[in-house]
Amino acid sequence: MIRTTAVPRPLRVGAAAASVAGLALLAGCAGQTTSTADSGTASQNPAASADAGSGSSSGSSSFTDGTYTADGTYQTPETIEKISVTLTVASDVVTDVEVTGEPQAQESKRYQGEFIGGIKDVAVGKKLADLTVDKVGGSSLTSGGFNAAVKEIRTEAAS
Repeated sequence: MIRTTAVPRPLRVGAAAASVAGLALLAGCAGQTTSTADSGTASQNPAASADAGSGSSSGSSSFTDGTYTADGTYQTPETIEKISVTLTVASDVVTDVEVTGEPQAQESKRYQGEFIGGIKDVAVGKKLADLTVDKVGGSSLTSGGFNAAVKEIRTEAAS
């Protein structure tokens, strides 16, 4: 027979509260972006199309047609991960999307791969102004980095 000693209830409640507080703190760290394509300095990033920000725009469009790239970061339990998002926009609609990443943790490699494999089905055909994702291919944390990059791309495409 195996006997175990139960952990006192106040200790369990305190540990649960500390866990929730830690998750809330980590959630506040997600969503930072850095832009890698800028219509004035597109030659600095060959991966970003030189036509970023220089495409034509119709009078009714709120975003300039072109190809834009931005980086998004997100926090996992192990590391801070980074993805690069490239969107092609025409008449305010996303016509192509490419996401790349260099995951630091093995688990992140799996989830980024699943996200990358499913993002085209979710993003292509959506209006740039409305593009936001919660969970793609089983990955919810990668979505935070993607949404942060899309926010930066919206800012670039609007100017």
